[in-house]
Amino acid sequence: MHVKHLDVEVHYYQAYLMDEGRSVGGFDFDNAPSPPVGIIRVEKGSALLTVGPQWATVKFTVAVADRDPGADLDGYEDIVEISYESPSGRLSLEEWGGGRAHTLPPLPAGPGTYRLRYHVRGMDEEVAIEIGDHYFLQIWPEPPRDPTVLKSTSSTFQYWLNSERSRQAGVE
Repeated sequence: MHVKHLDVEVHYYQAYLMDEGRSVGGFDFDNAPSPPVGIIRVEKGSALLTVGPQWATVKFTVAVADRDPGADLDGYEDIVEISYESPSGRLSLEEWGGGRAHTLPPLPAGPGTYRLRYHVRGMDEEVAIEIGDHYFLQIWPEPPRDPTVLKSTSSTFQYWLNSERSRQAGVE
């Protein structure tokens, strides 16, 4: 397993997982086809990761593995999973508005379908805090399957989940 620890500057509650050759400007956030899991939306080669603070530098850990590394159910408040298609097998975690692109380790199976498991701690805080605010993304090869909410405890997660469900139902 390859693990990277990153300080990521976020704006508008967002960070992005982007396939090589994709740009944040090419992601259609309003019409992303992914089923609602609240804090992550995907389309082929792109994922929008929602964070707690509107503007801050937050701690991200990204683990790229060759098999399911297991969820950290005790260490995080909110955990979701969703399938992701990578056309290139090479990803970066990117900041909003053309900020830094943090290159991630190559995906172990190259181009193909992967599972993203997004762990969040501290989403209900107004600002990022050193100890409580943290984001952990796991990536491993896996055939597509339905998205799953593994754990949901924060009110901010519920807000994003309900907003996503309303958006997809056409109720703004």
